Amino acid sequence: MATKLQRILFVEDEEEIRAVARMALEAVGGFEVVECASGAEAVAAAPTANADLVLLDVMMPGMDGFATLAALRHLPATAHTPVIFMTAKVQPSETASYLALGAIGVIPKPFSPMEVSNEIRRIWAGAPD
Repeated sequence: MATKLQRILFVEDEEEIRAVARMALEAVGGFEVVECASGAEAVAAAPTANADLVLLDVMMPGMDGFATLAALRHLPATAHTPVIFMTAKVQPSETASYLALGAIGVIPKPFSPMEVSNEIRRIWAGAPD
């Protein structure tokens, strides 16, 4: 895992959520954000994105978050890149399944734009090396 979190590959199909999250992550969190509107777009962007972290929506048309994660794990550039799922589906059994797939954390939707960067940093800090 990268020692410093700077660049996030953010995958979200809803334009409004992407816009709010990007603004929050860049303006409040100071992160660089590579934005993707679909799983397929993320898989195409991943090899050159140089992301330290993938922030990944679960429910998307076409490739959902699970299929996207599986595809990203097959790319050398993202085979070991930490992933945080962002979803409204956060029942304990659902969260446990995301972690079992290898996610380092889950951020519930709706999220607070003022707090999402801190939440990402908190999860990142607790992630195993």
